[in-house]
Amino acid sequence: MGSTSGDSPPSIQRRAVAIAYPGRGHINPMMNFCIQLASKQPDWLITFVVTEEWLGFLSSETGLPPNISFGTIPNVLPSELVRAADHSGFYKAILTKMEEPVECLIRQLDSRPLVIIYDYFLSWVPGLGNKRNIPVAALSPMSARMFSMFMHHHLLVQNGDLPVHNMSEQGENEVDYIPGVPSTRVLDLPSSFHESGQAILPGILEAMSMVKETQCILFTSFYELEQQTIDALRAELSMPVYVIGPAIPDFKLKQNLSTNIDAPHYIKWLDNQPNNSVLYISQGSFLSVSSVQLDEIVAGVLDSGVRYFWVTKTEASRVSGEKGLVVPWCDQLRVLCHPSVGGFWSHCGWNSTKEGVFAGVPMLTFPIIFDQNMNSNAIVDDWKTGWRVKRSTAVEKLVTRNEIAGLVKRFMDLESEEGKMMRKRVKELEEIARQATAEGGSSENDIDAFIQDILESDRD
Repeated sequence: MGSTSGDSPPSIQRRAVAIAYPGRGHINPMMNFCIQLASKQPDWLITFVVTEEWLGFLSSETGLPPNISFGTIPNVLPSELVRAADHSGFYKAILTKMEEPVECLIRQLDSRPLVIIYDYFLSWVPGLGNKRNIPVAALSPMSARMFSMFMHHHLLVQNGDLPVHNMSEQGENEVDYIPGVPSTRVLDLPSSFHESGQAILPGILEAMSMVKETQCILFTSFYELEQQTIDALRAELSMPVYVIGPAIPDFKLKQNLSTNIDAPHYIKWLDNQPNNSVLYISQGSFLSVSSVQLDEIVAGVLDSGVRYFWVTKTEASRVSGEKGLVVPWCDQLRVLCHPSVGGFWSHCGWNSTKEGVFAGVPMLTFPIIFDQNMNSNAIVDDWKTGWRVKRSTAVEKLVTRNEIAGLVKRFMDLESEEGKMMRKRVKELEEIARQATAEGGSSENDIDAFIQDILESDRD
């Protein structure tokens, strides 16, 4: 257990602690928010709590503010990167093995934190904060509508939509009674509501109940994107609800885009492609599609004849063609904001969804698990900034290479009327996102209000 930091921090007057769920989709938004906080409050020292394995990944990060340091605790499992094999087991380990070392770390700090910011999946943190008389702020790494779905799980049960006994019969039922959430099919509810995800549901529901013990809730979204849901939550919850912006690394963009001297090879490749001609493809870092479906996706994309930029760590040998580039990793937001990128094939994780909106890039949605179907619905049905590659059905259906080739070709056609309407809408949403995160925007104002709230509670 220990602490590391970069350059010497400025004069420190106050300390905050951030505790993230040890997964990439959770750590990234927490870290991005902490960077914003550290920039706004240079006299705060923010201790970012991570497991030893994640410290190894994050310690190489460059450009972190000097007033962010890492506090390390032991891994909850021998290797957390194998968590995909037993996701429920990993979550249970987090709920039972993290609290004690985190409390020990906080006890050893040289000053009492004025706030603990935590990922709301970690249900034990509010109790720890109450025990040590430290205010606690819950951060949601997922959308507000996803949060509302979990918060109103009891309504799904009362209305007979859960548990699902027969998906072929119940799947098409419309759930139109969750406050602030557009009508959603049972099929598109979070996978943890379905039979395959039941093992982690009790832990999530317990976490939801503990959010009510916190000082406030922080949503990594922006108000204009989920206005209906945010308004409903603010009307129902007794604590402040802050919508702090997408918590994506947009602060790196100006630095990266100001010079291409040290640009990675993939940016230089993109520089040589026509504007809006490249389909960026990423199926996420956690779970992927079946091998048979992947073969169809690869063949369909190649048959479409479009230019593509494909991110995959394990399947590079299966993706080869004259019009594309395959890399194991990239700076996704920088790629999405490149003028040659005209489309984004995504699994619809919340972080990727927000980055697509911020970059103003239309999306082809291919959700796999958890909240991804709901995010896909938002993209396609509510925001009208993308198309589905597949629609979830009670029986898993293979999307063929011919279907994919035709869809991709139409999607990347800049002259089609439906494509023009979609691109017009996505640019409008991009502008709304940029305004929300600019000085004086709704997200910046909420971050400032959150800081003021914490400072005032510290004086009480």
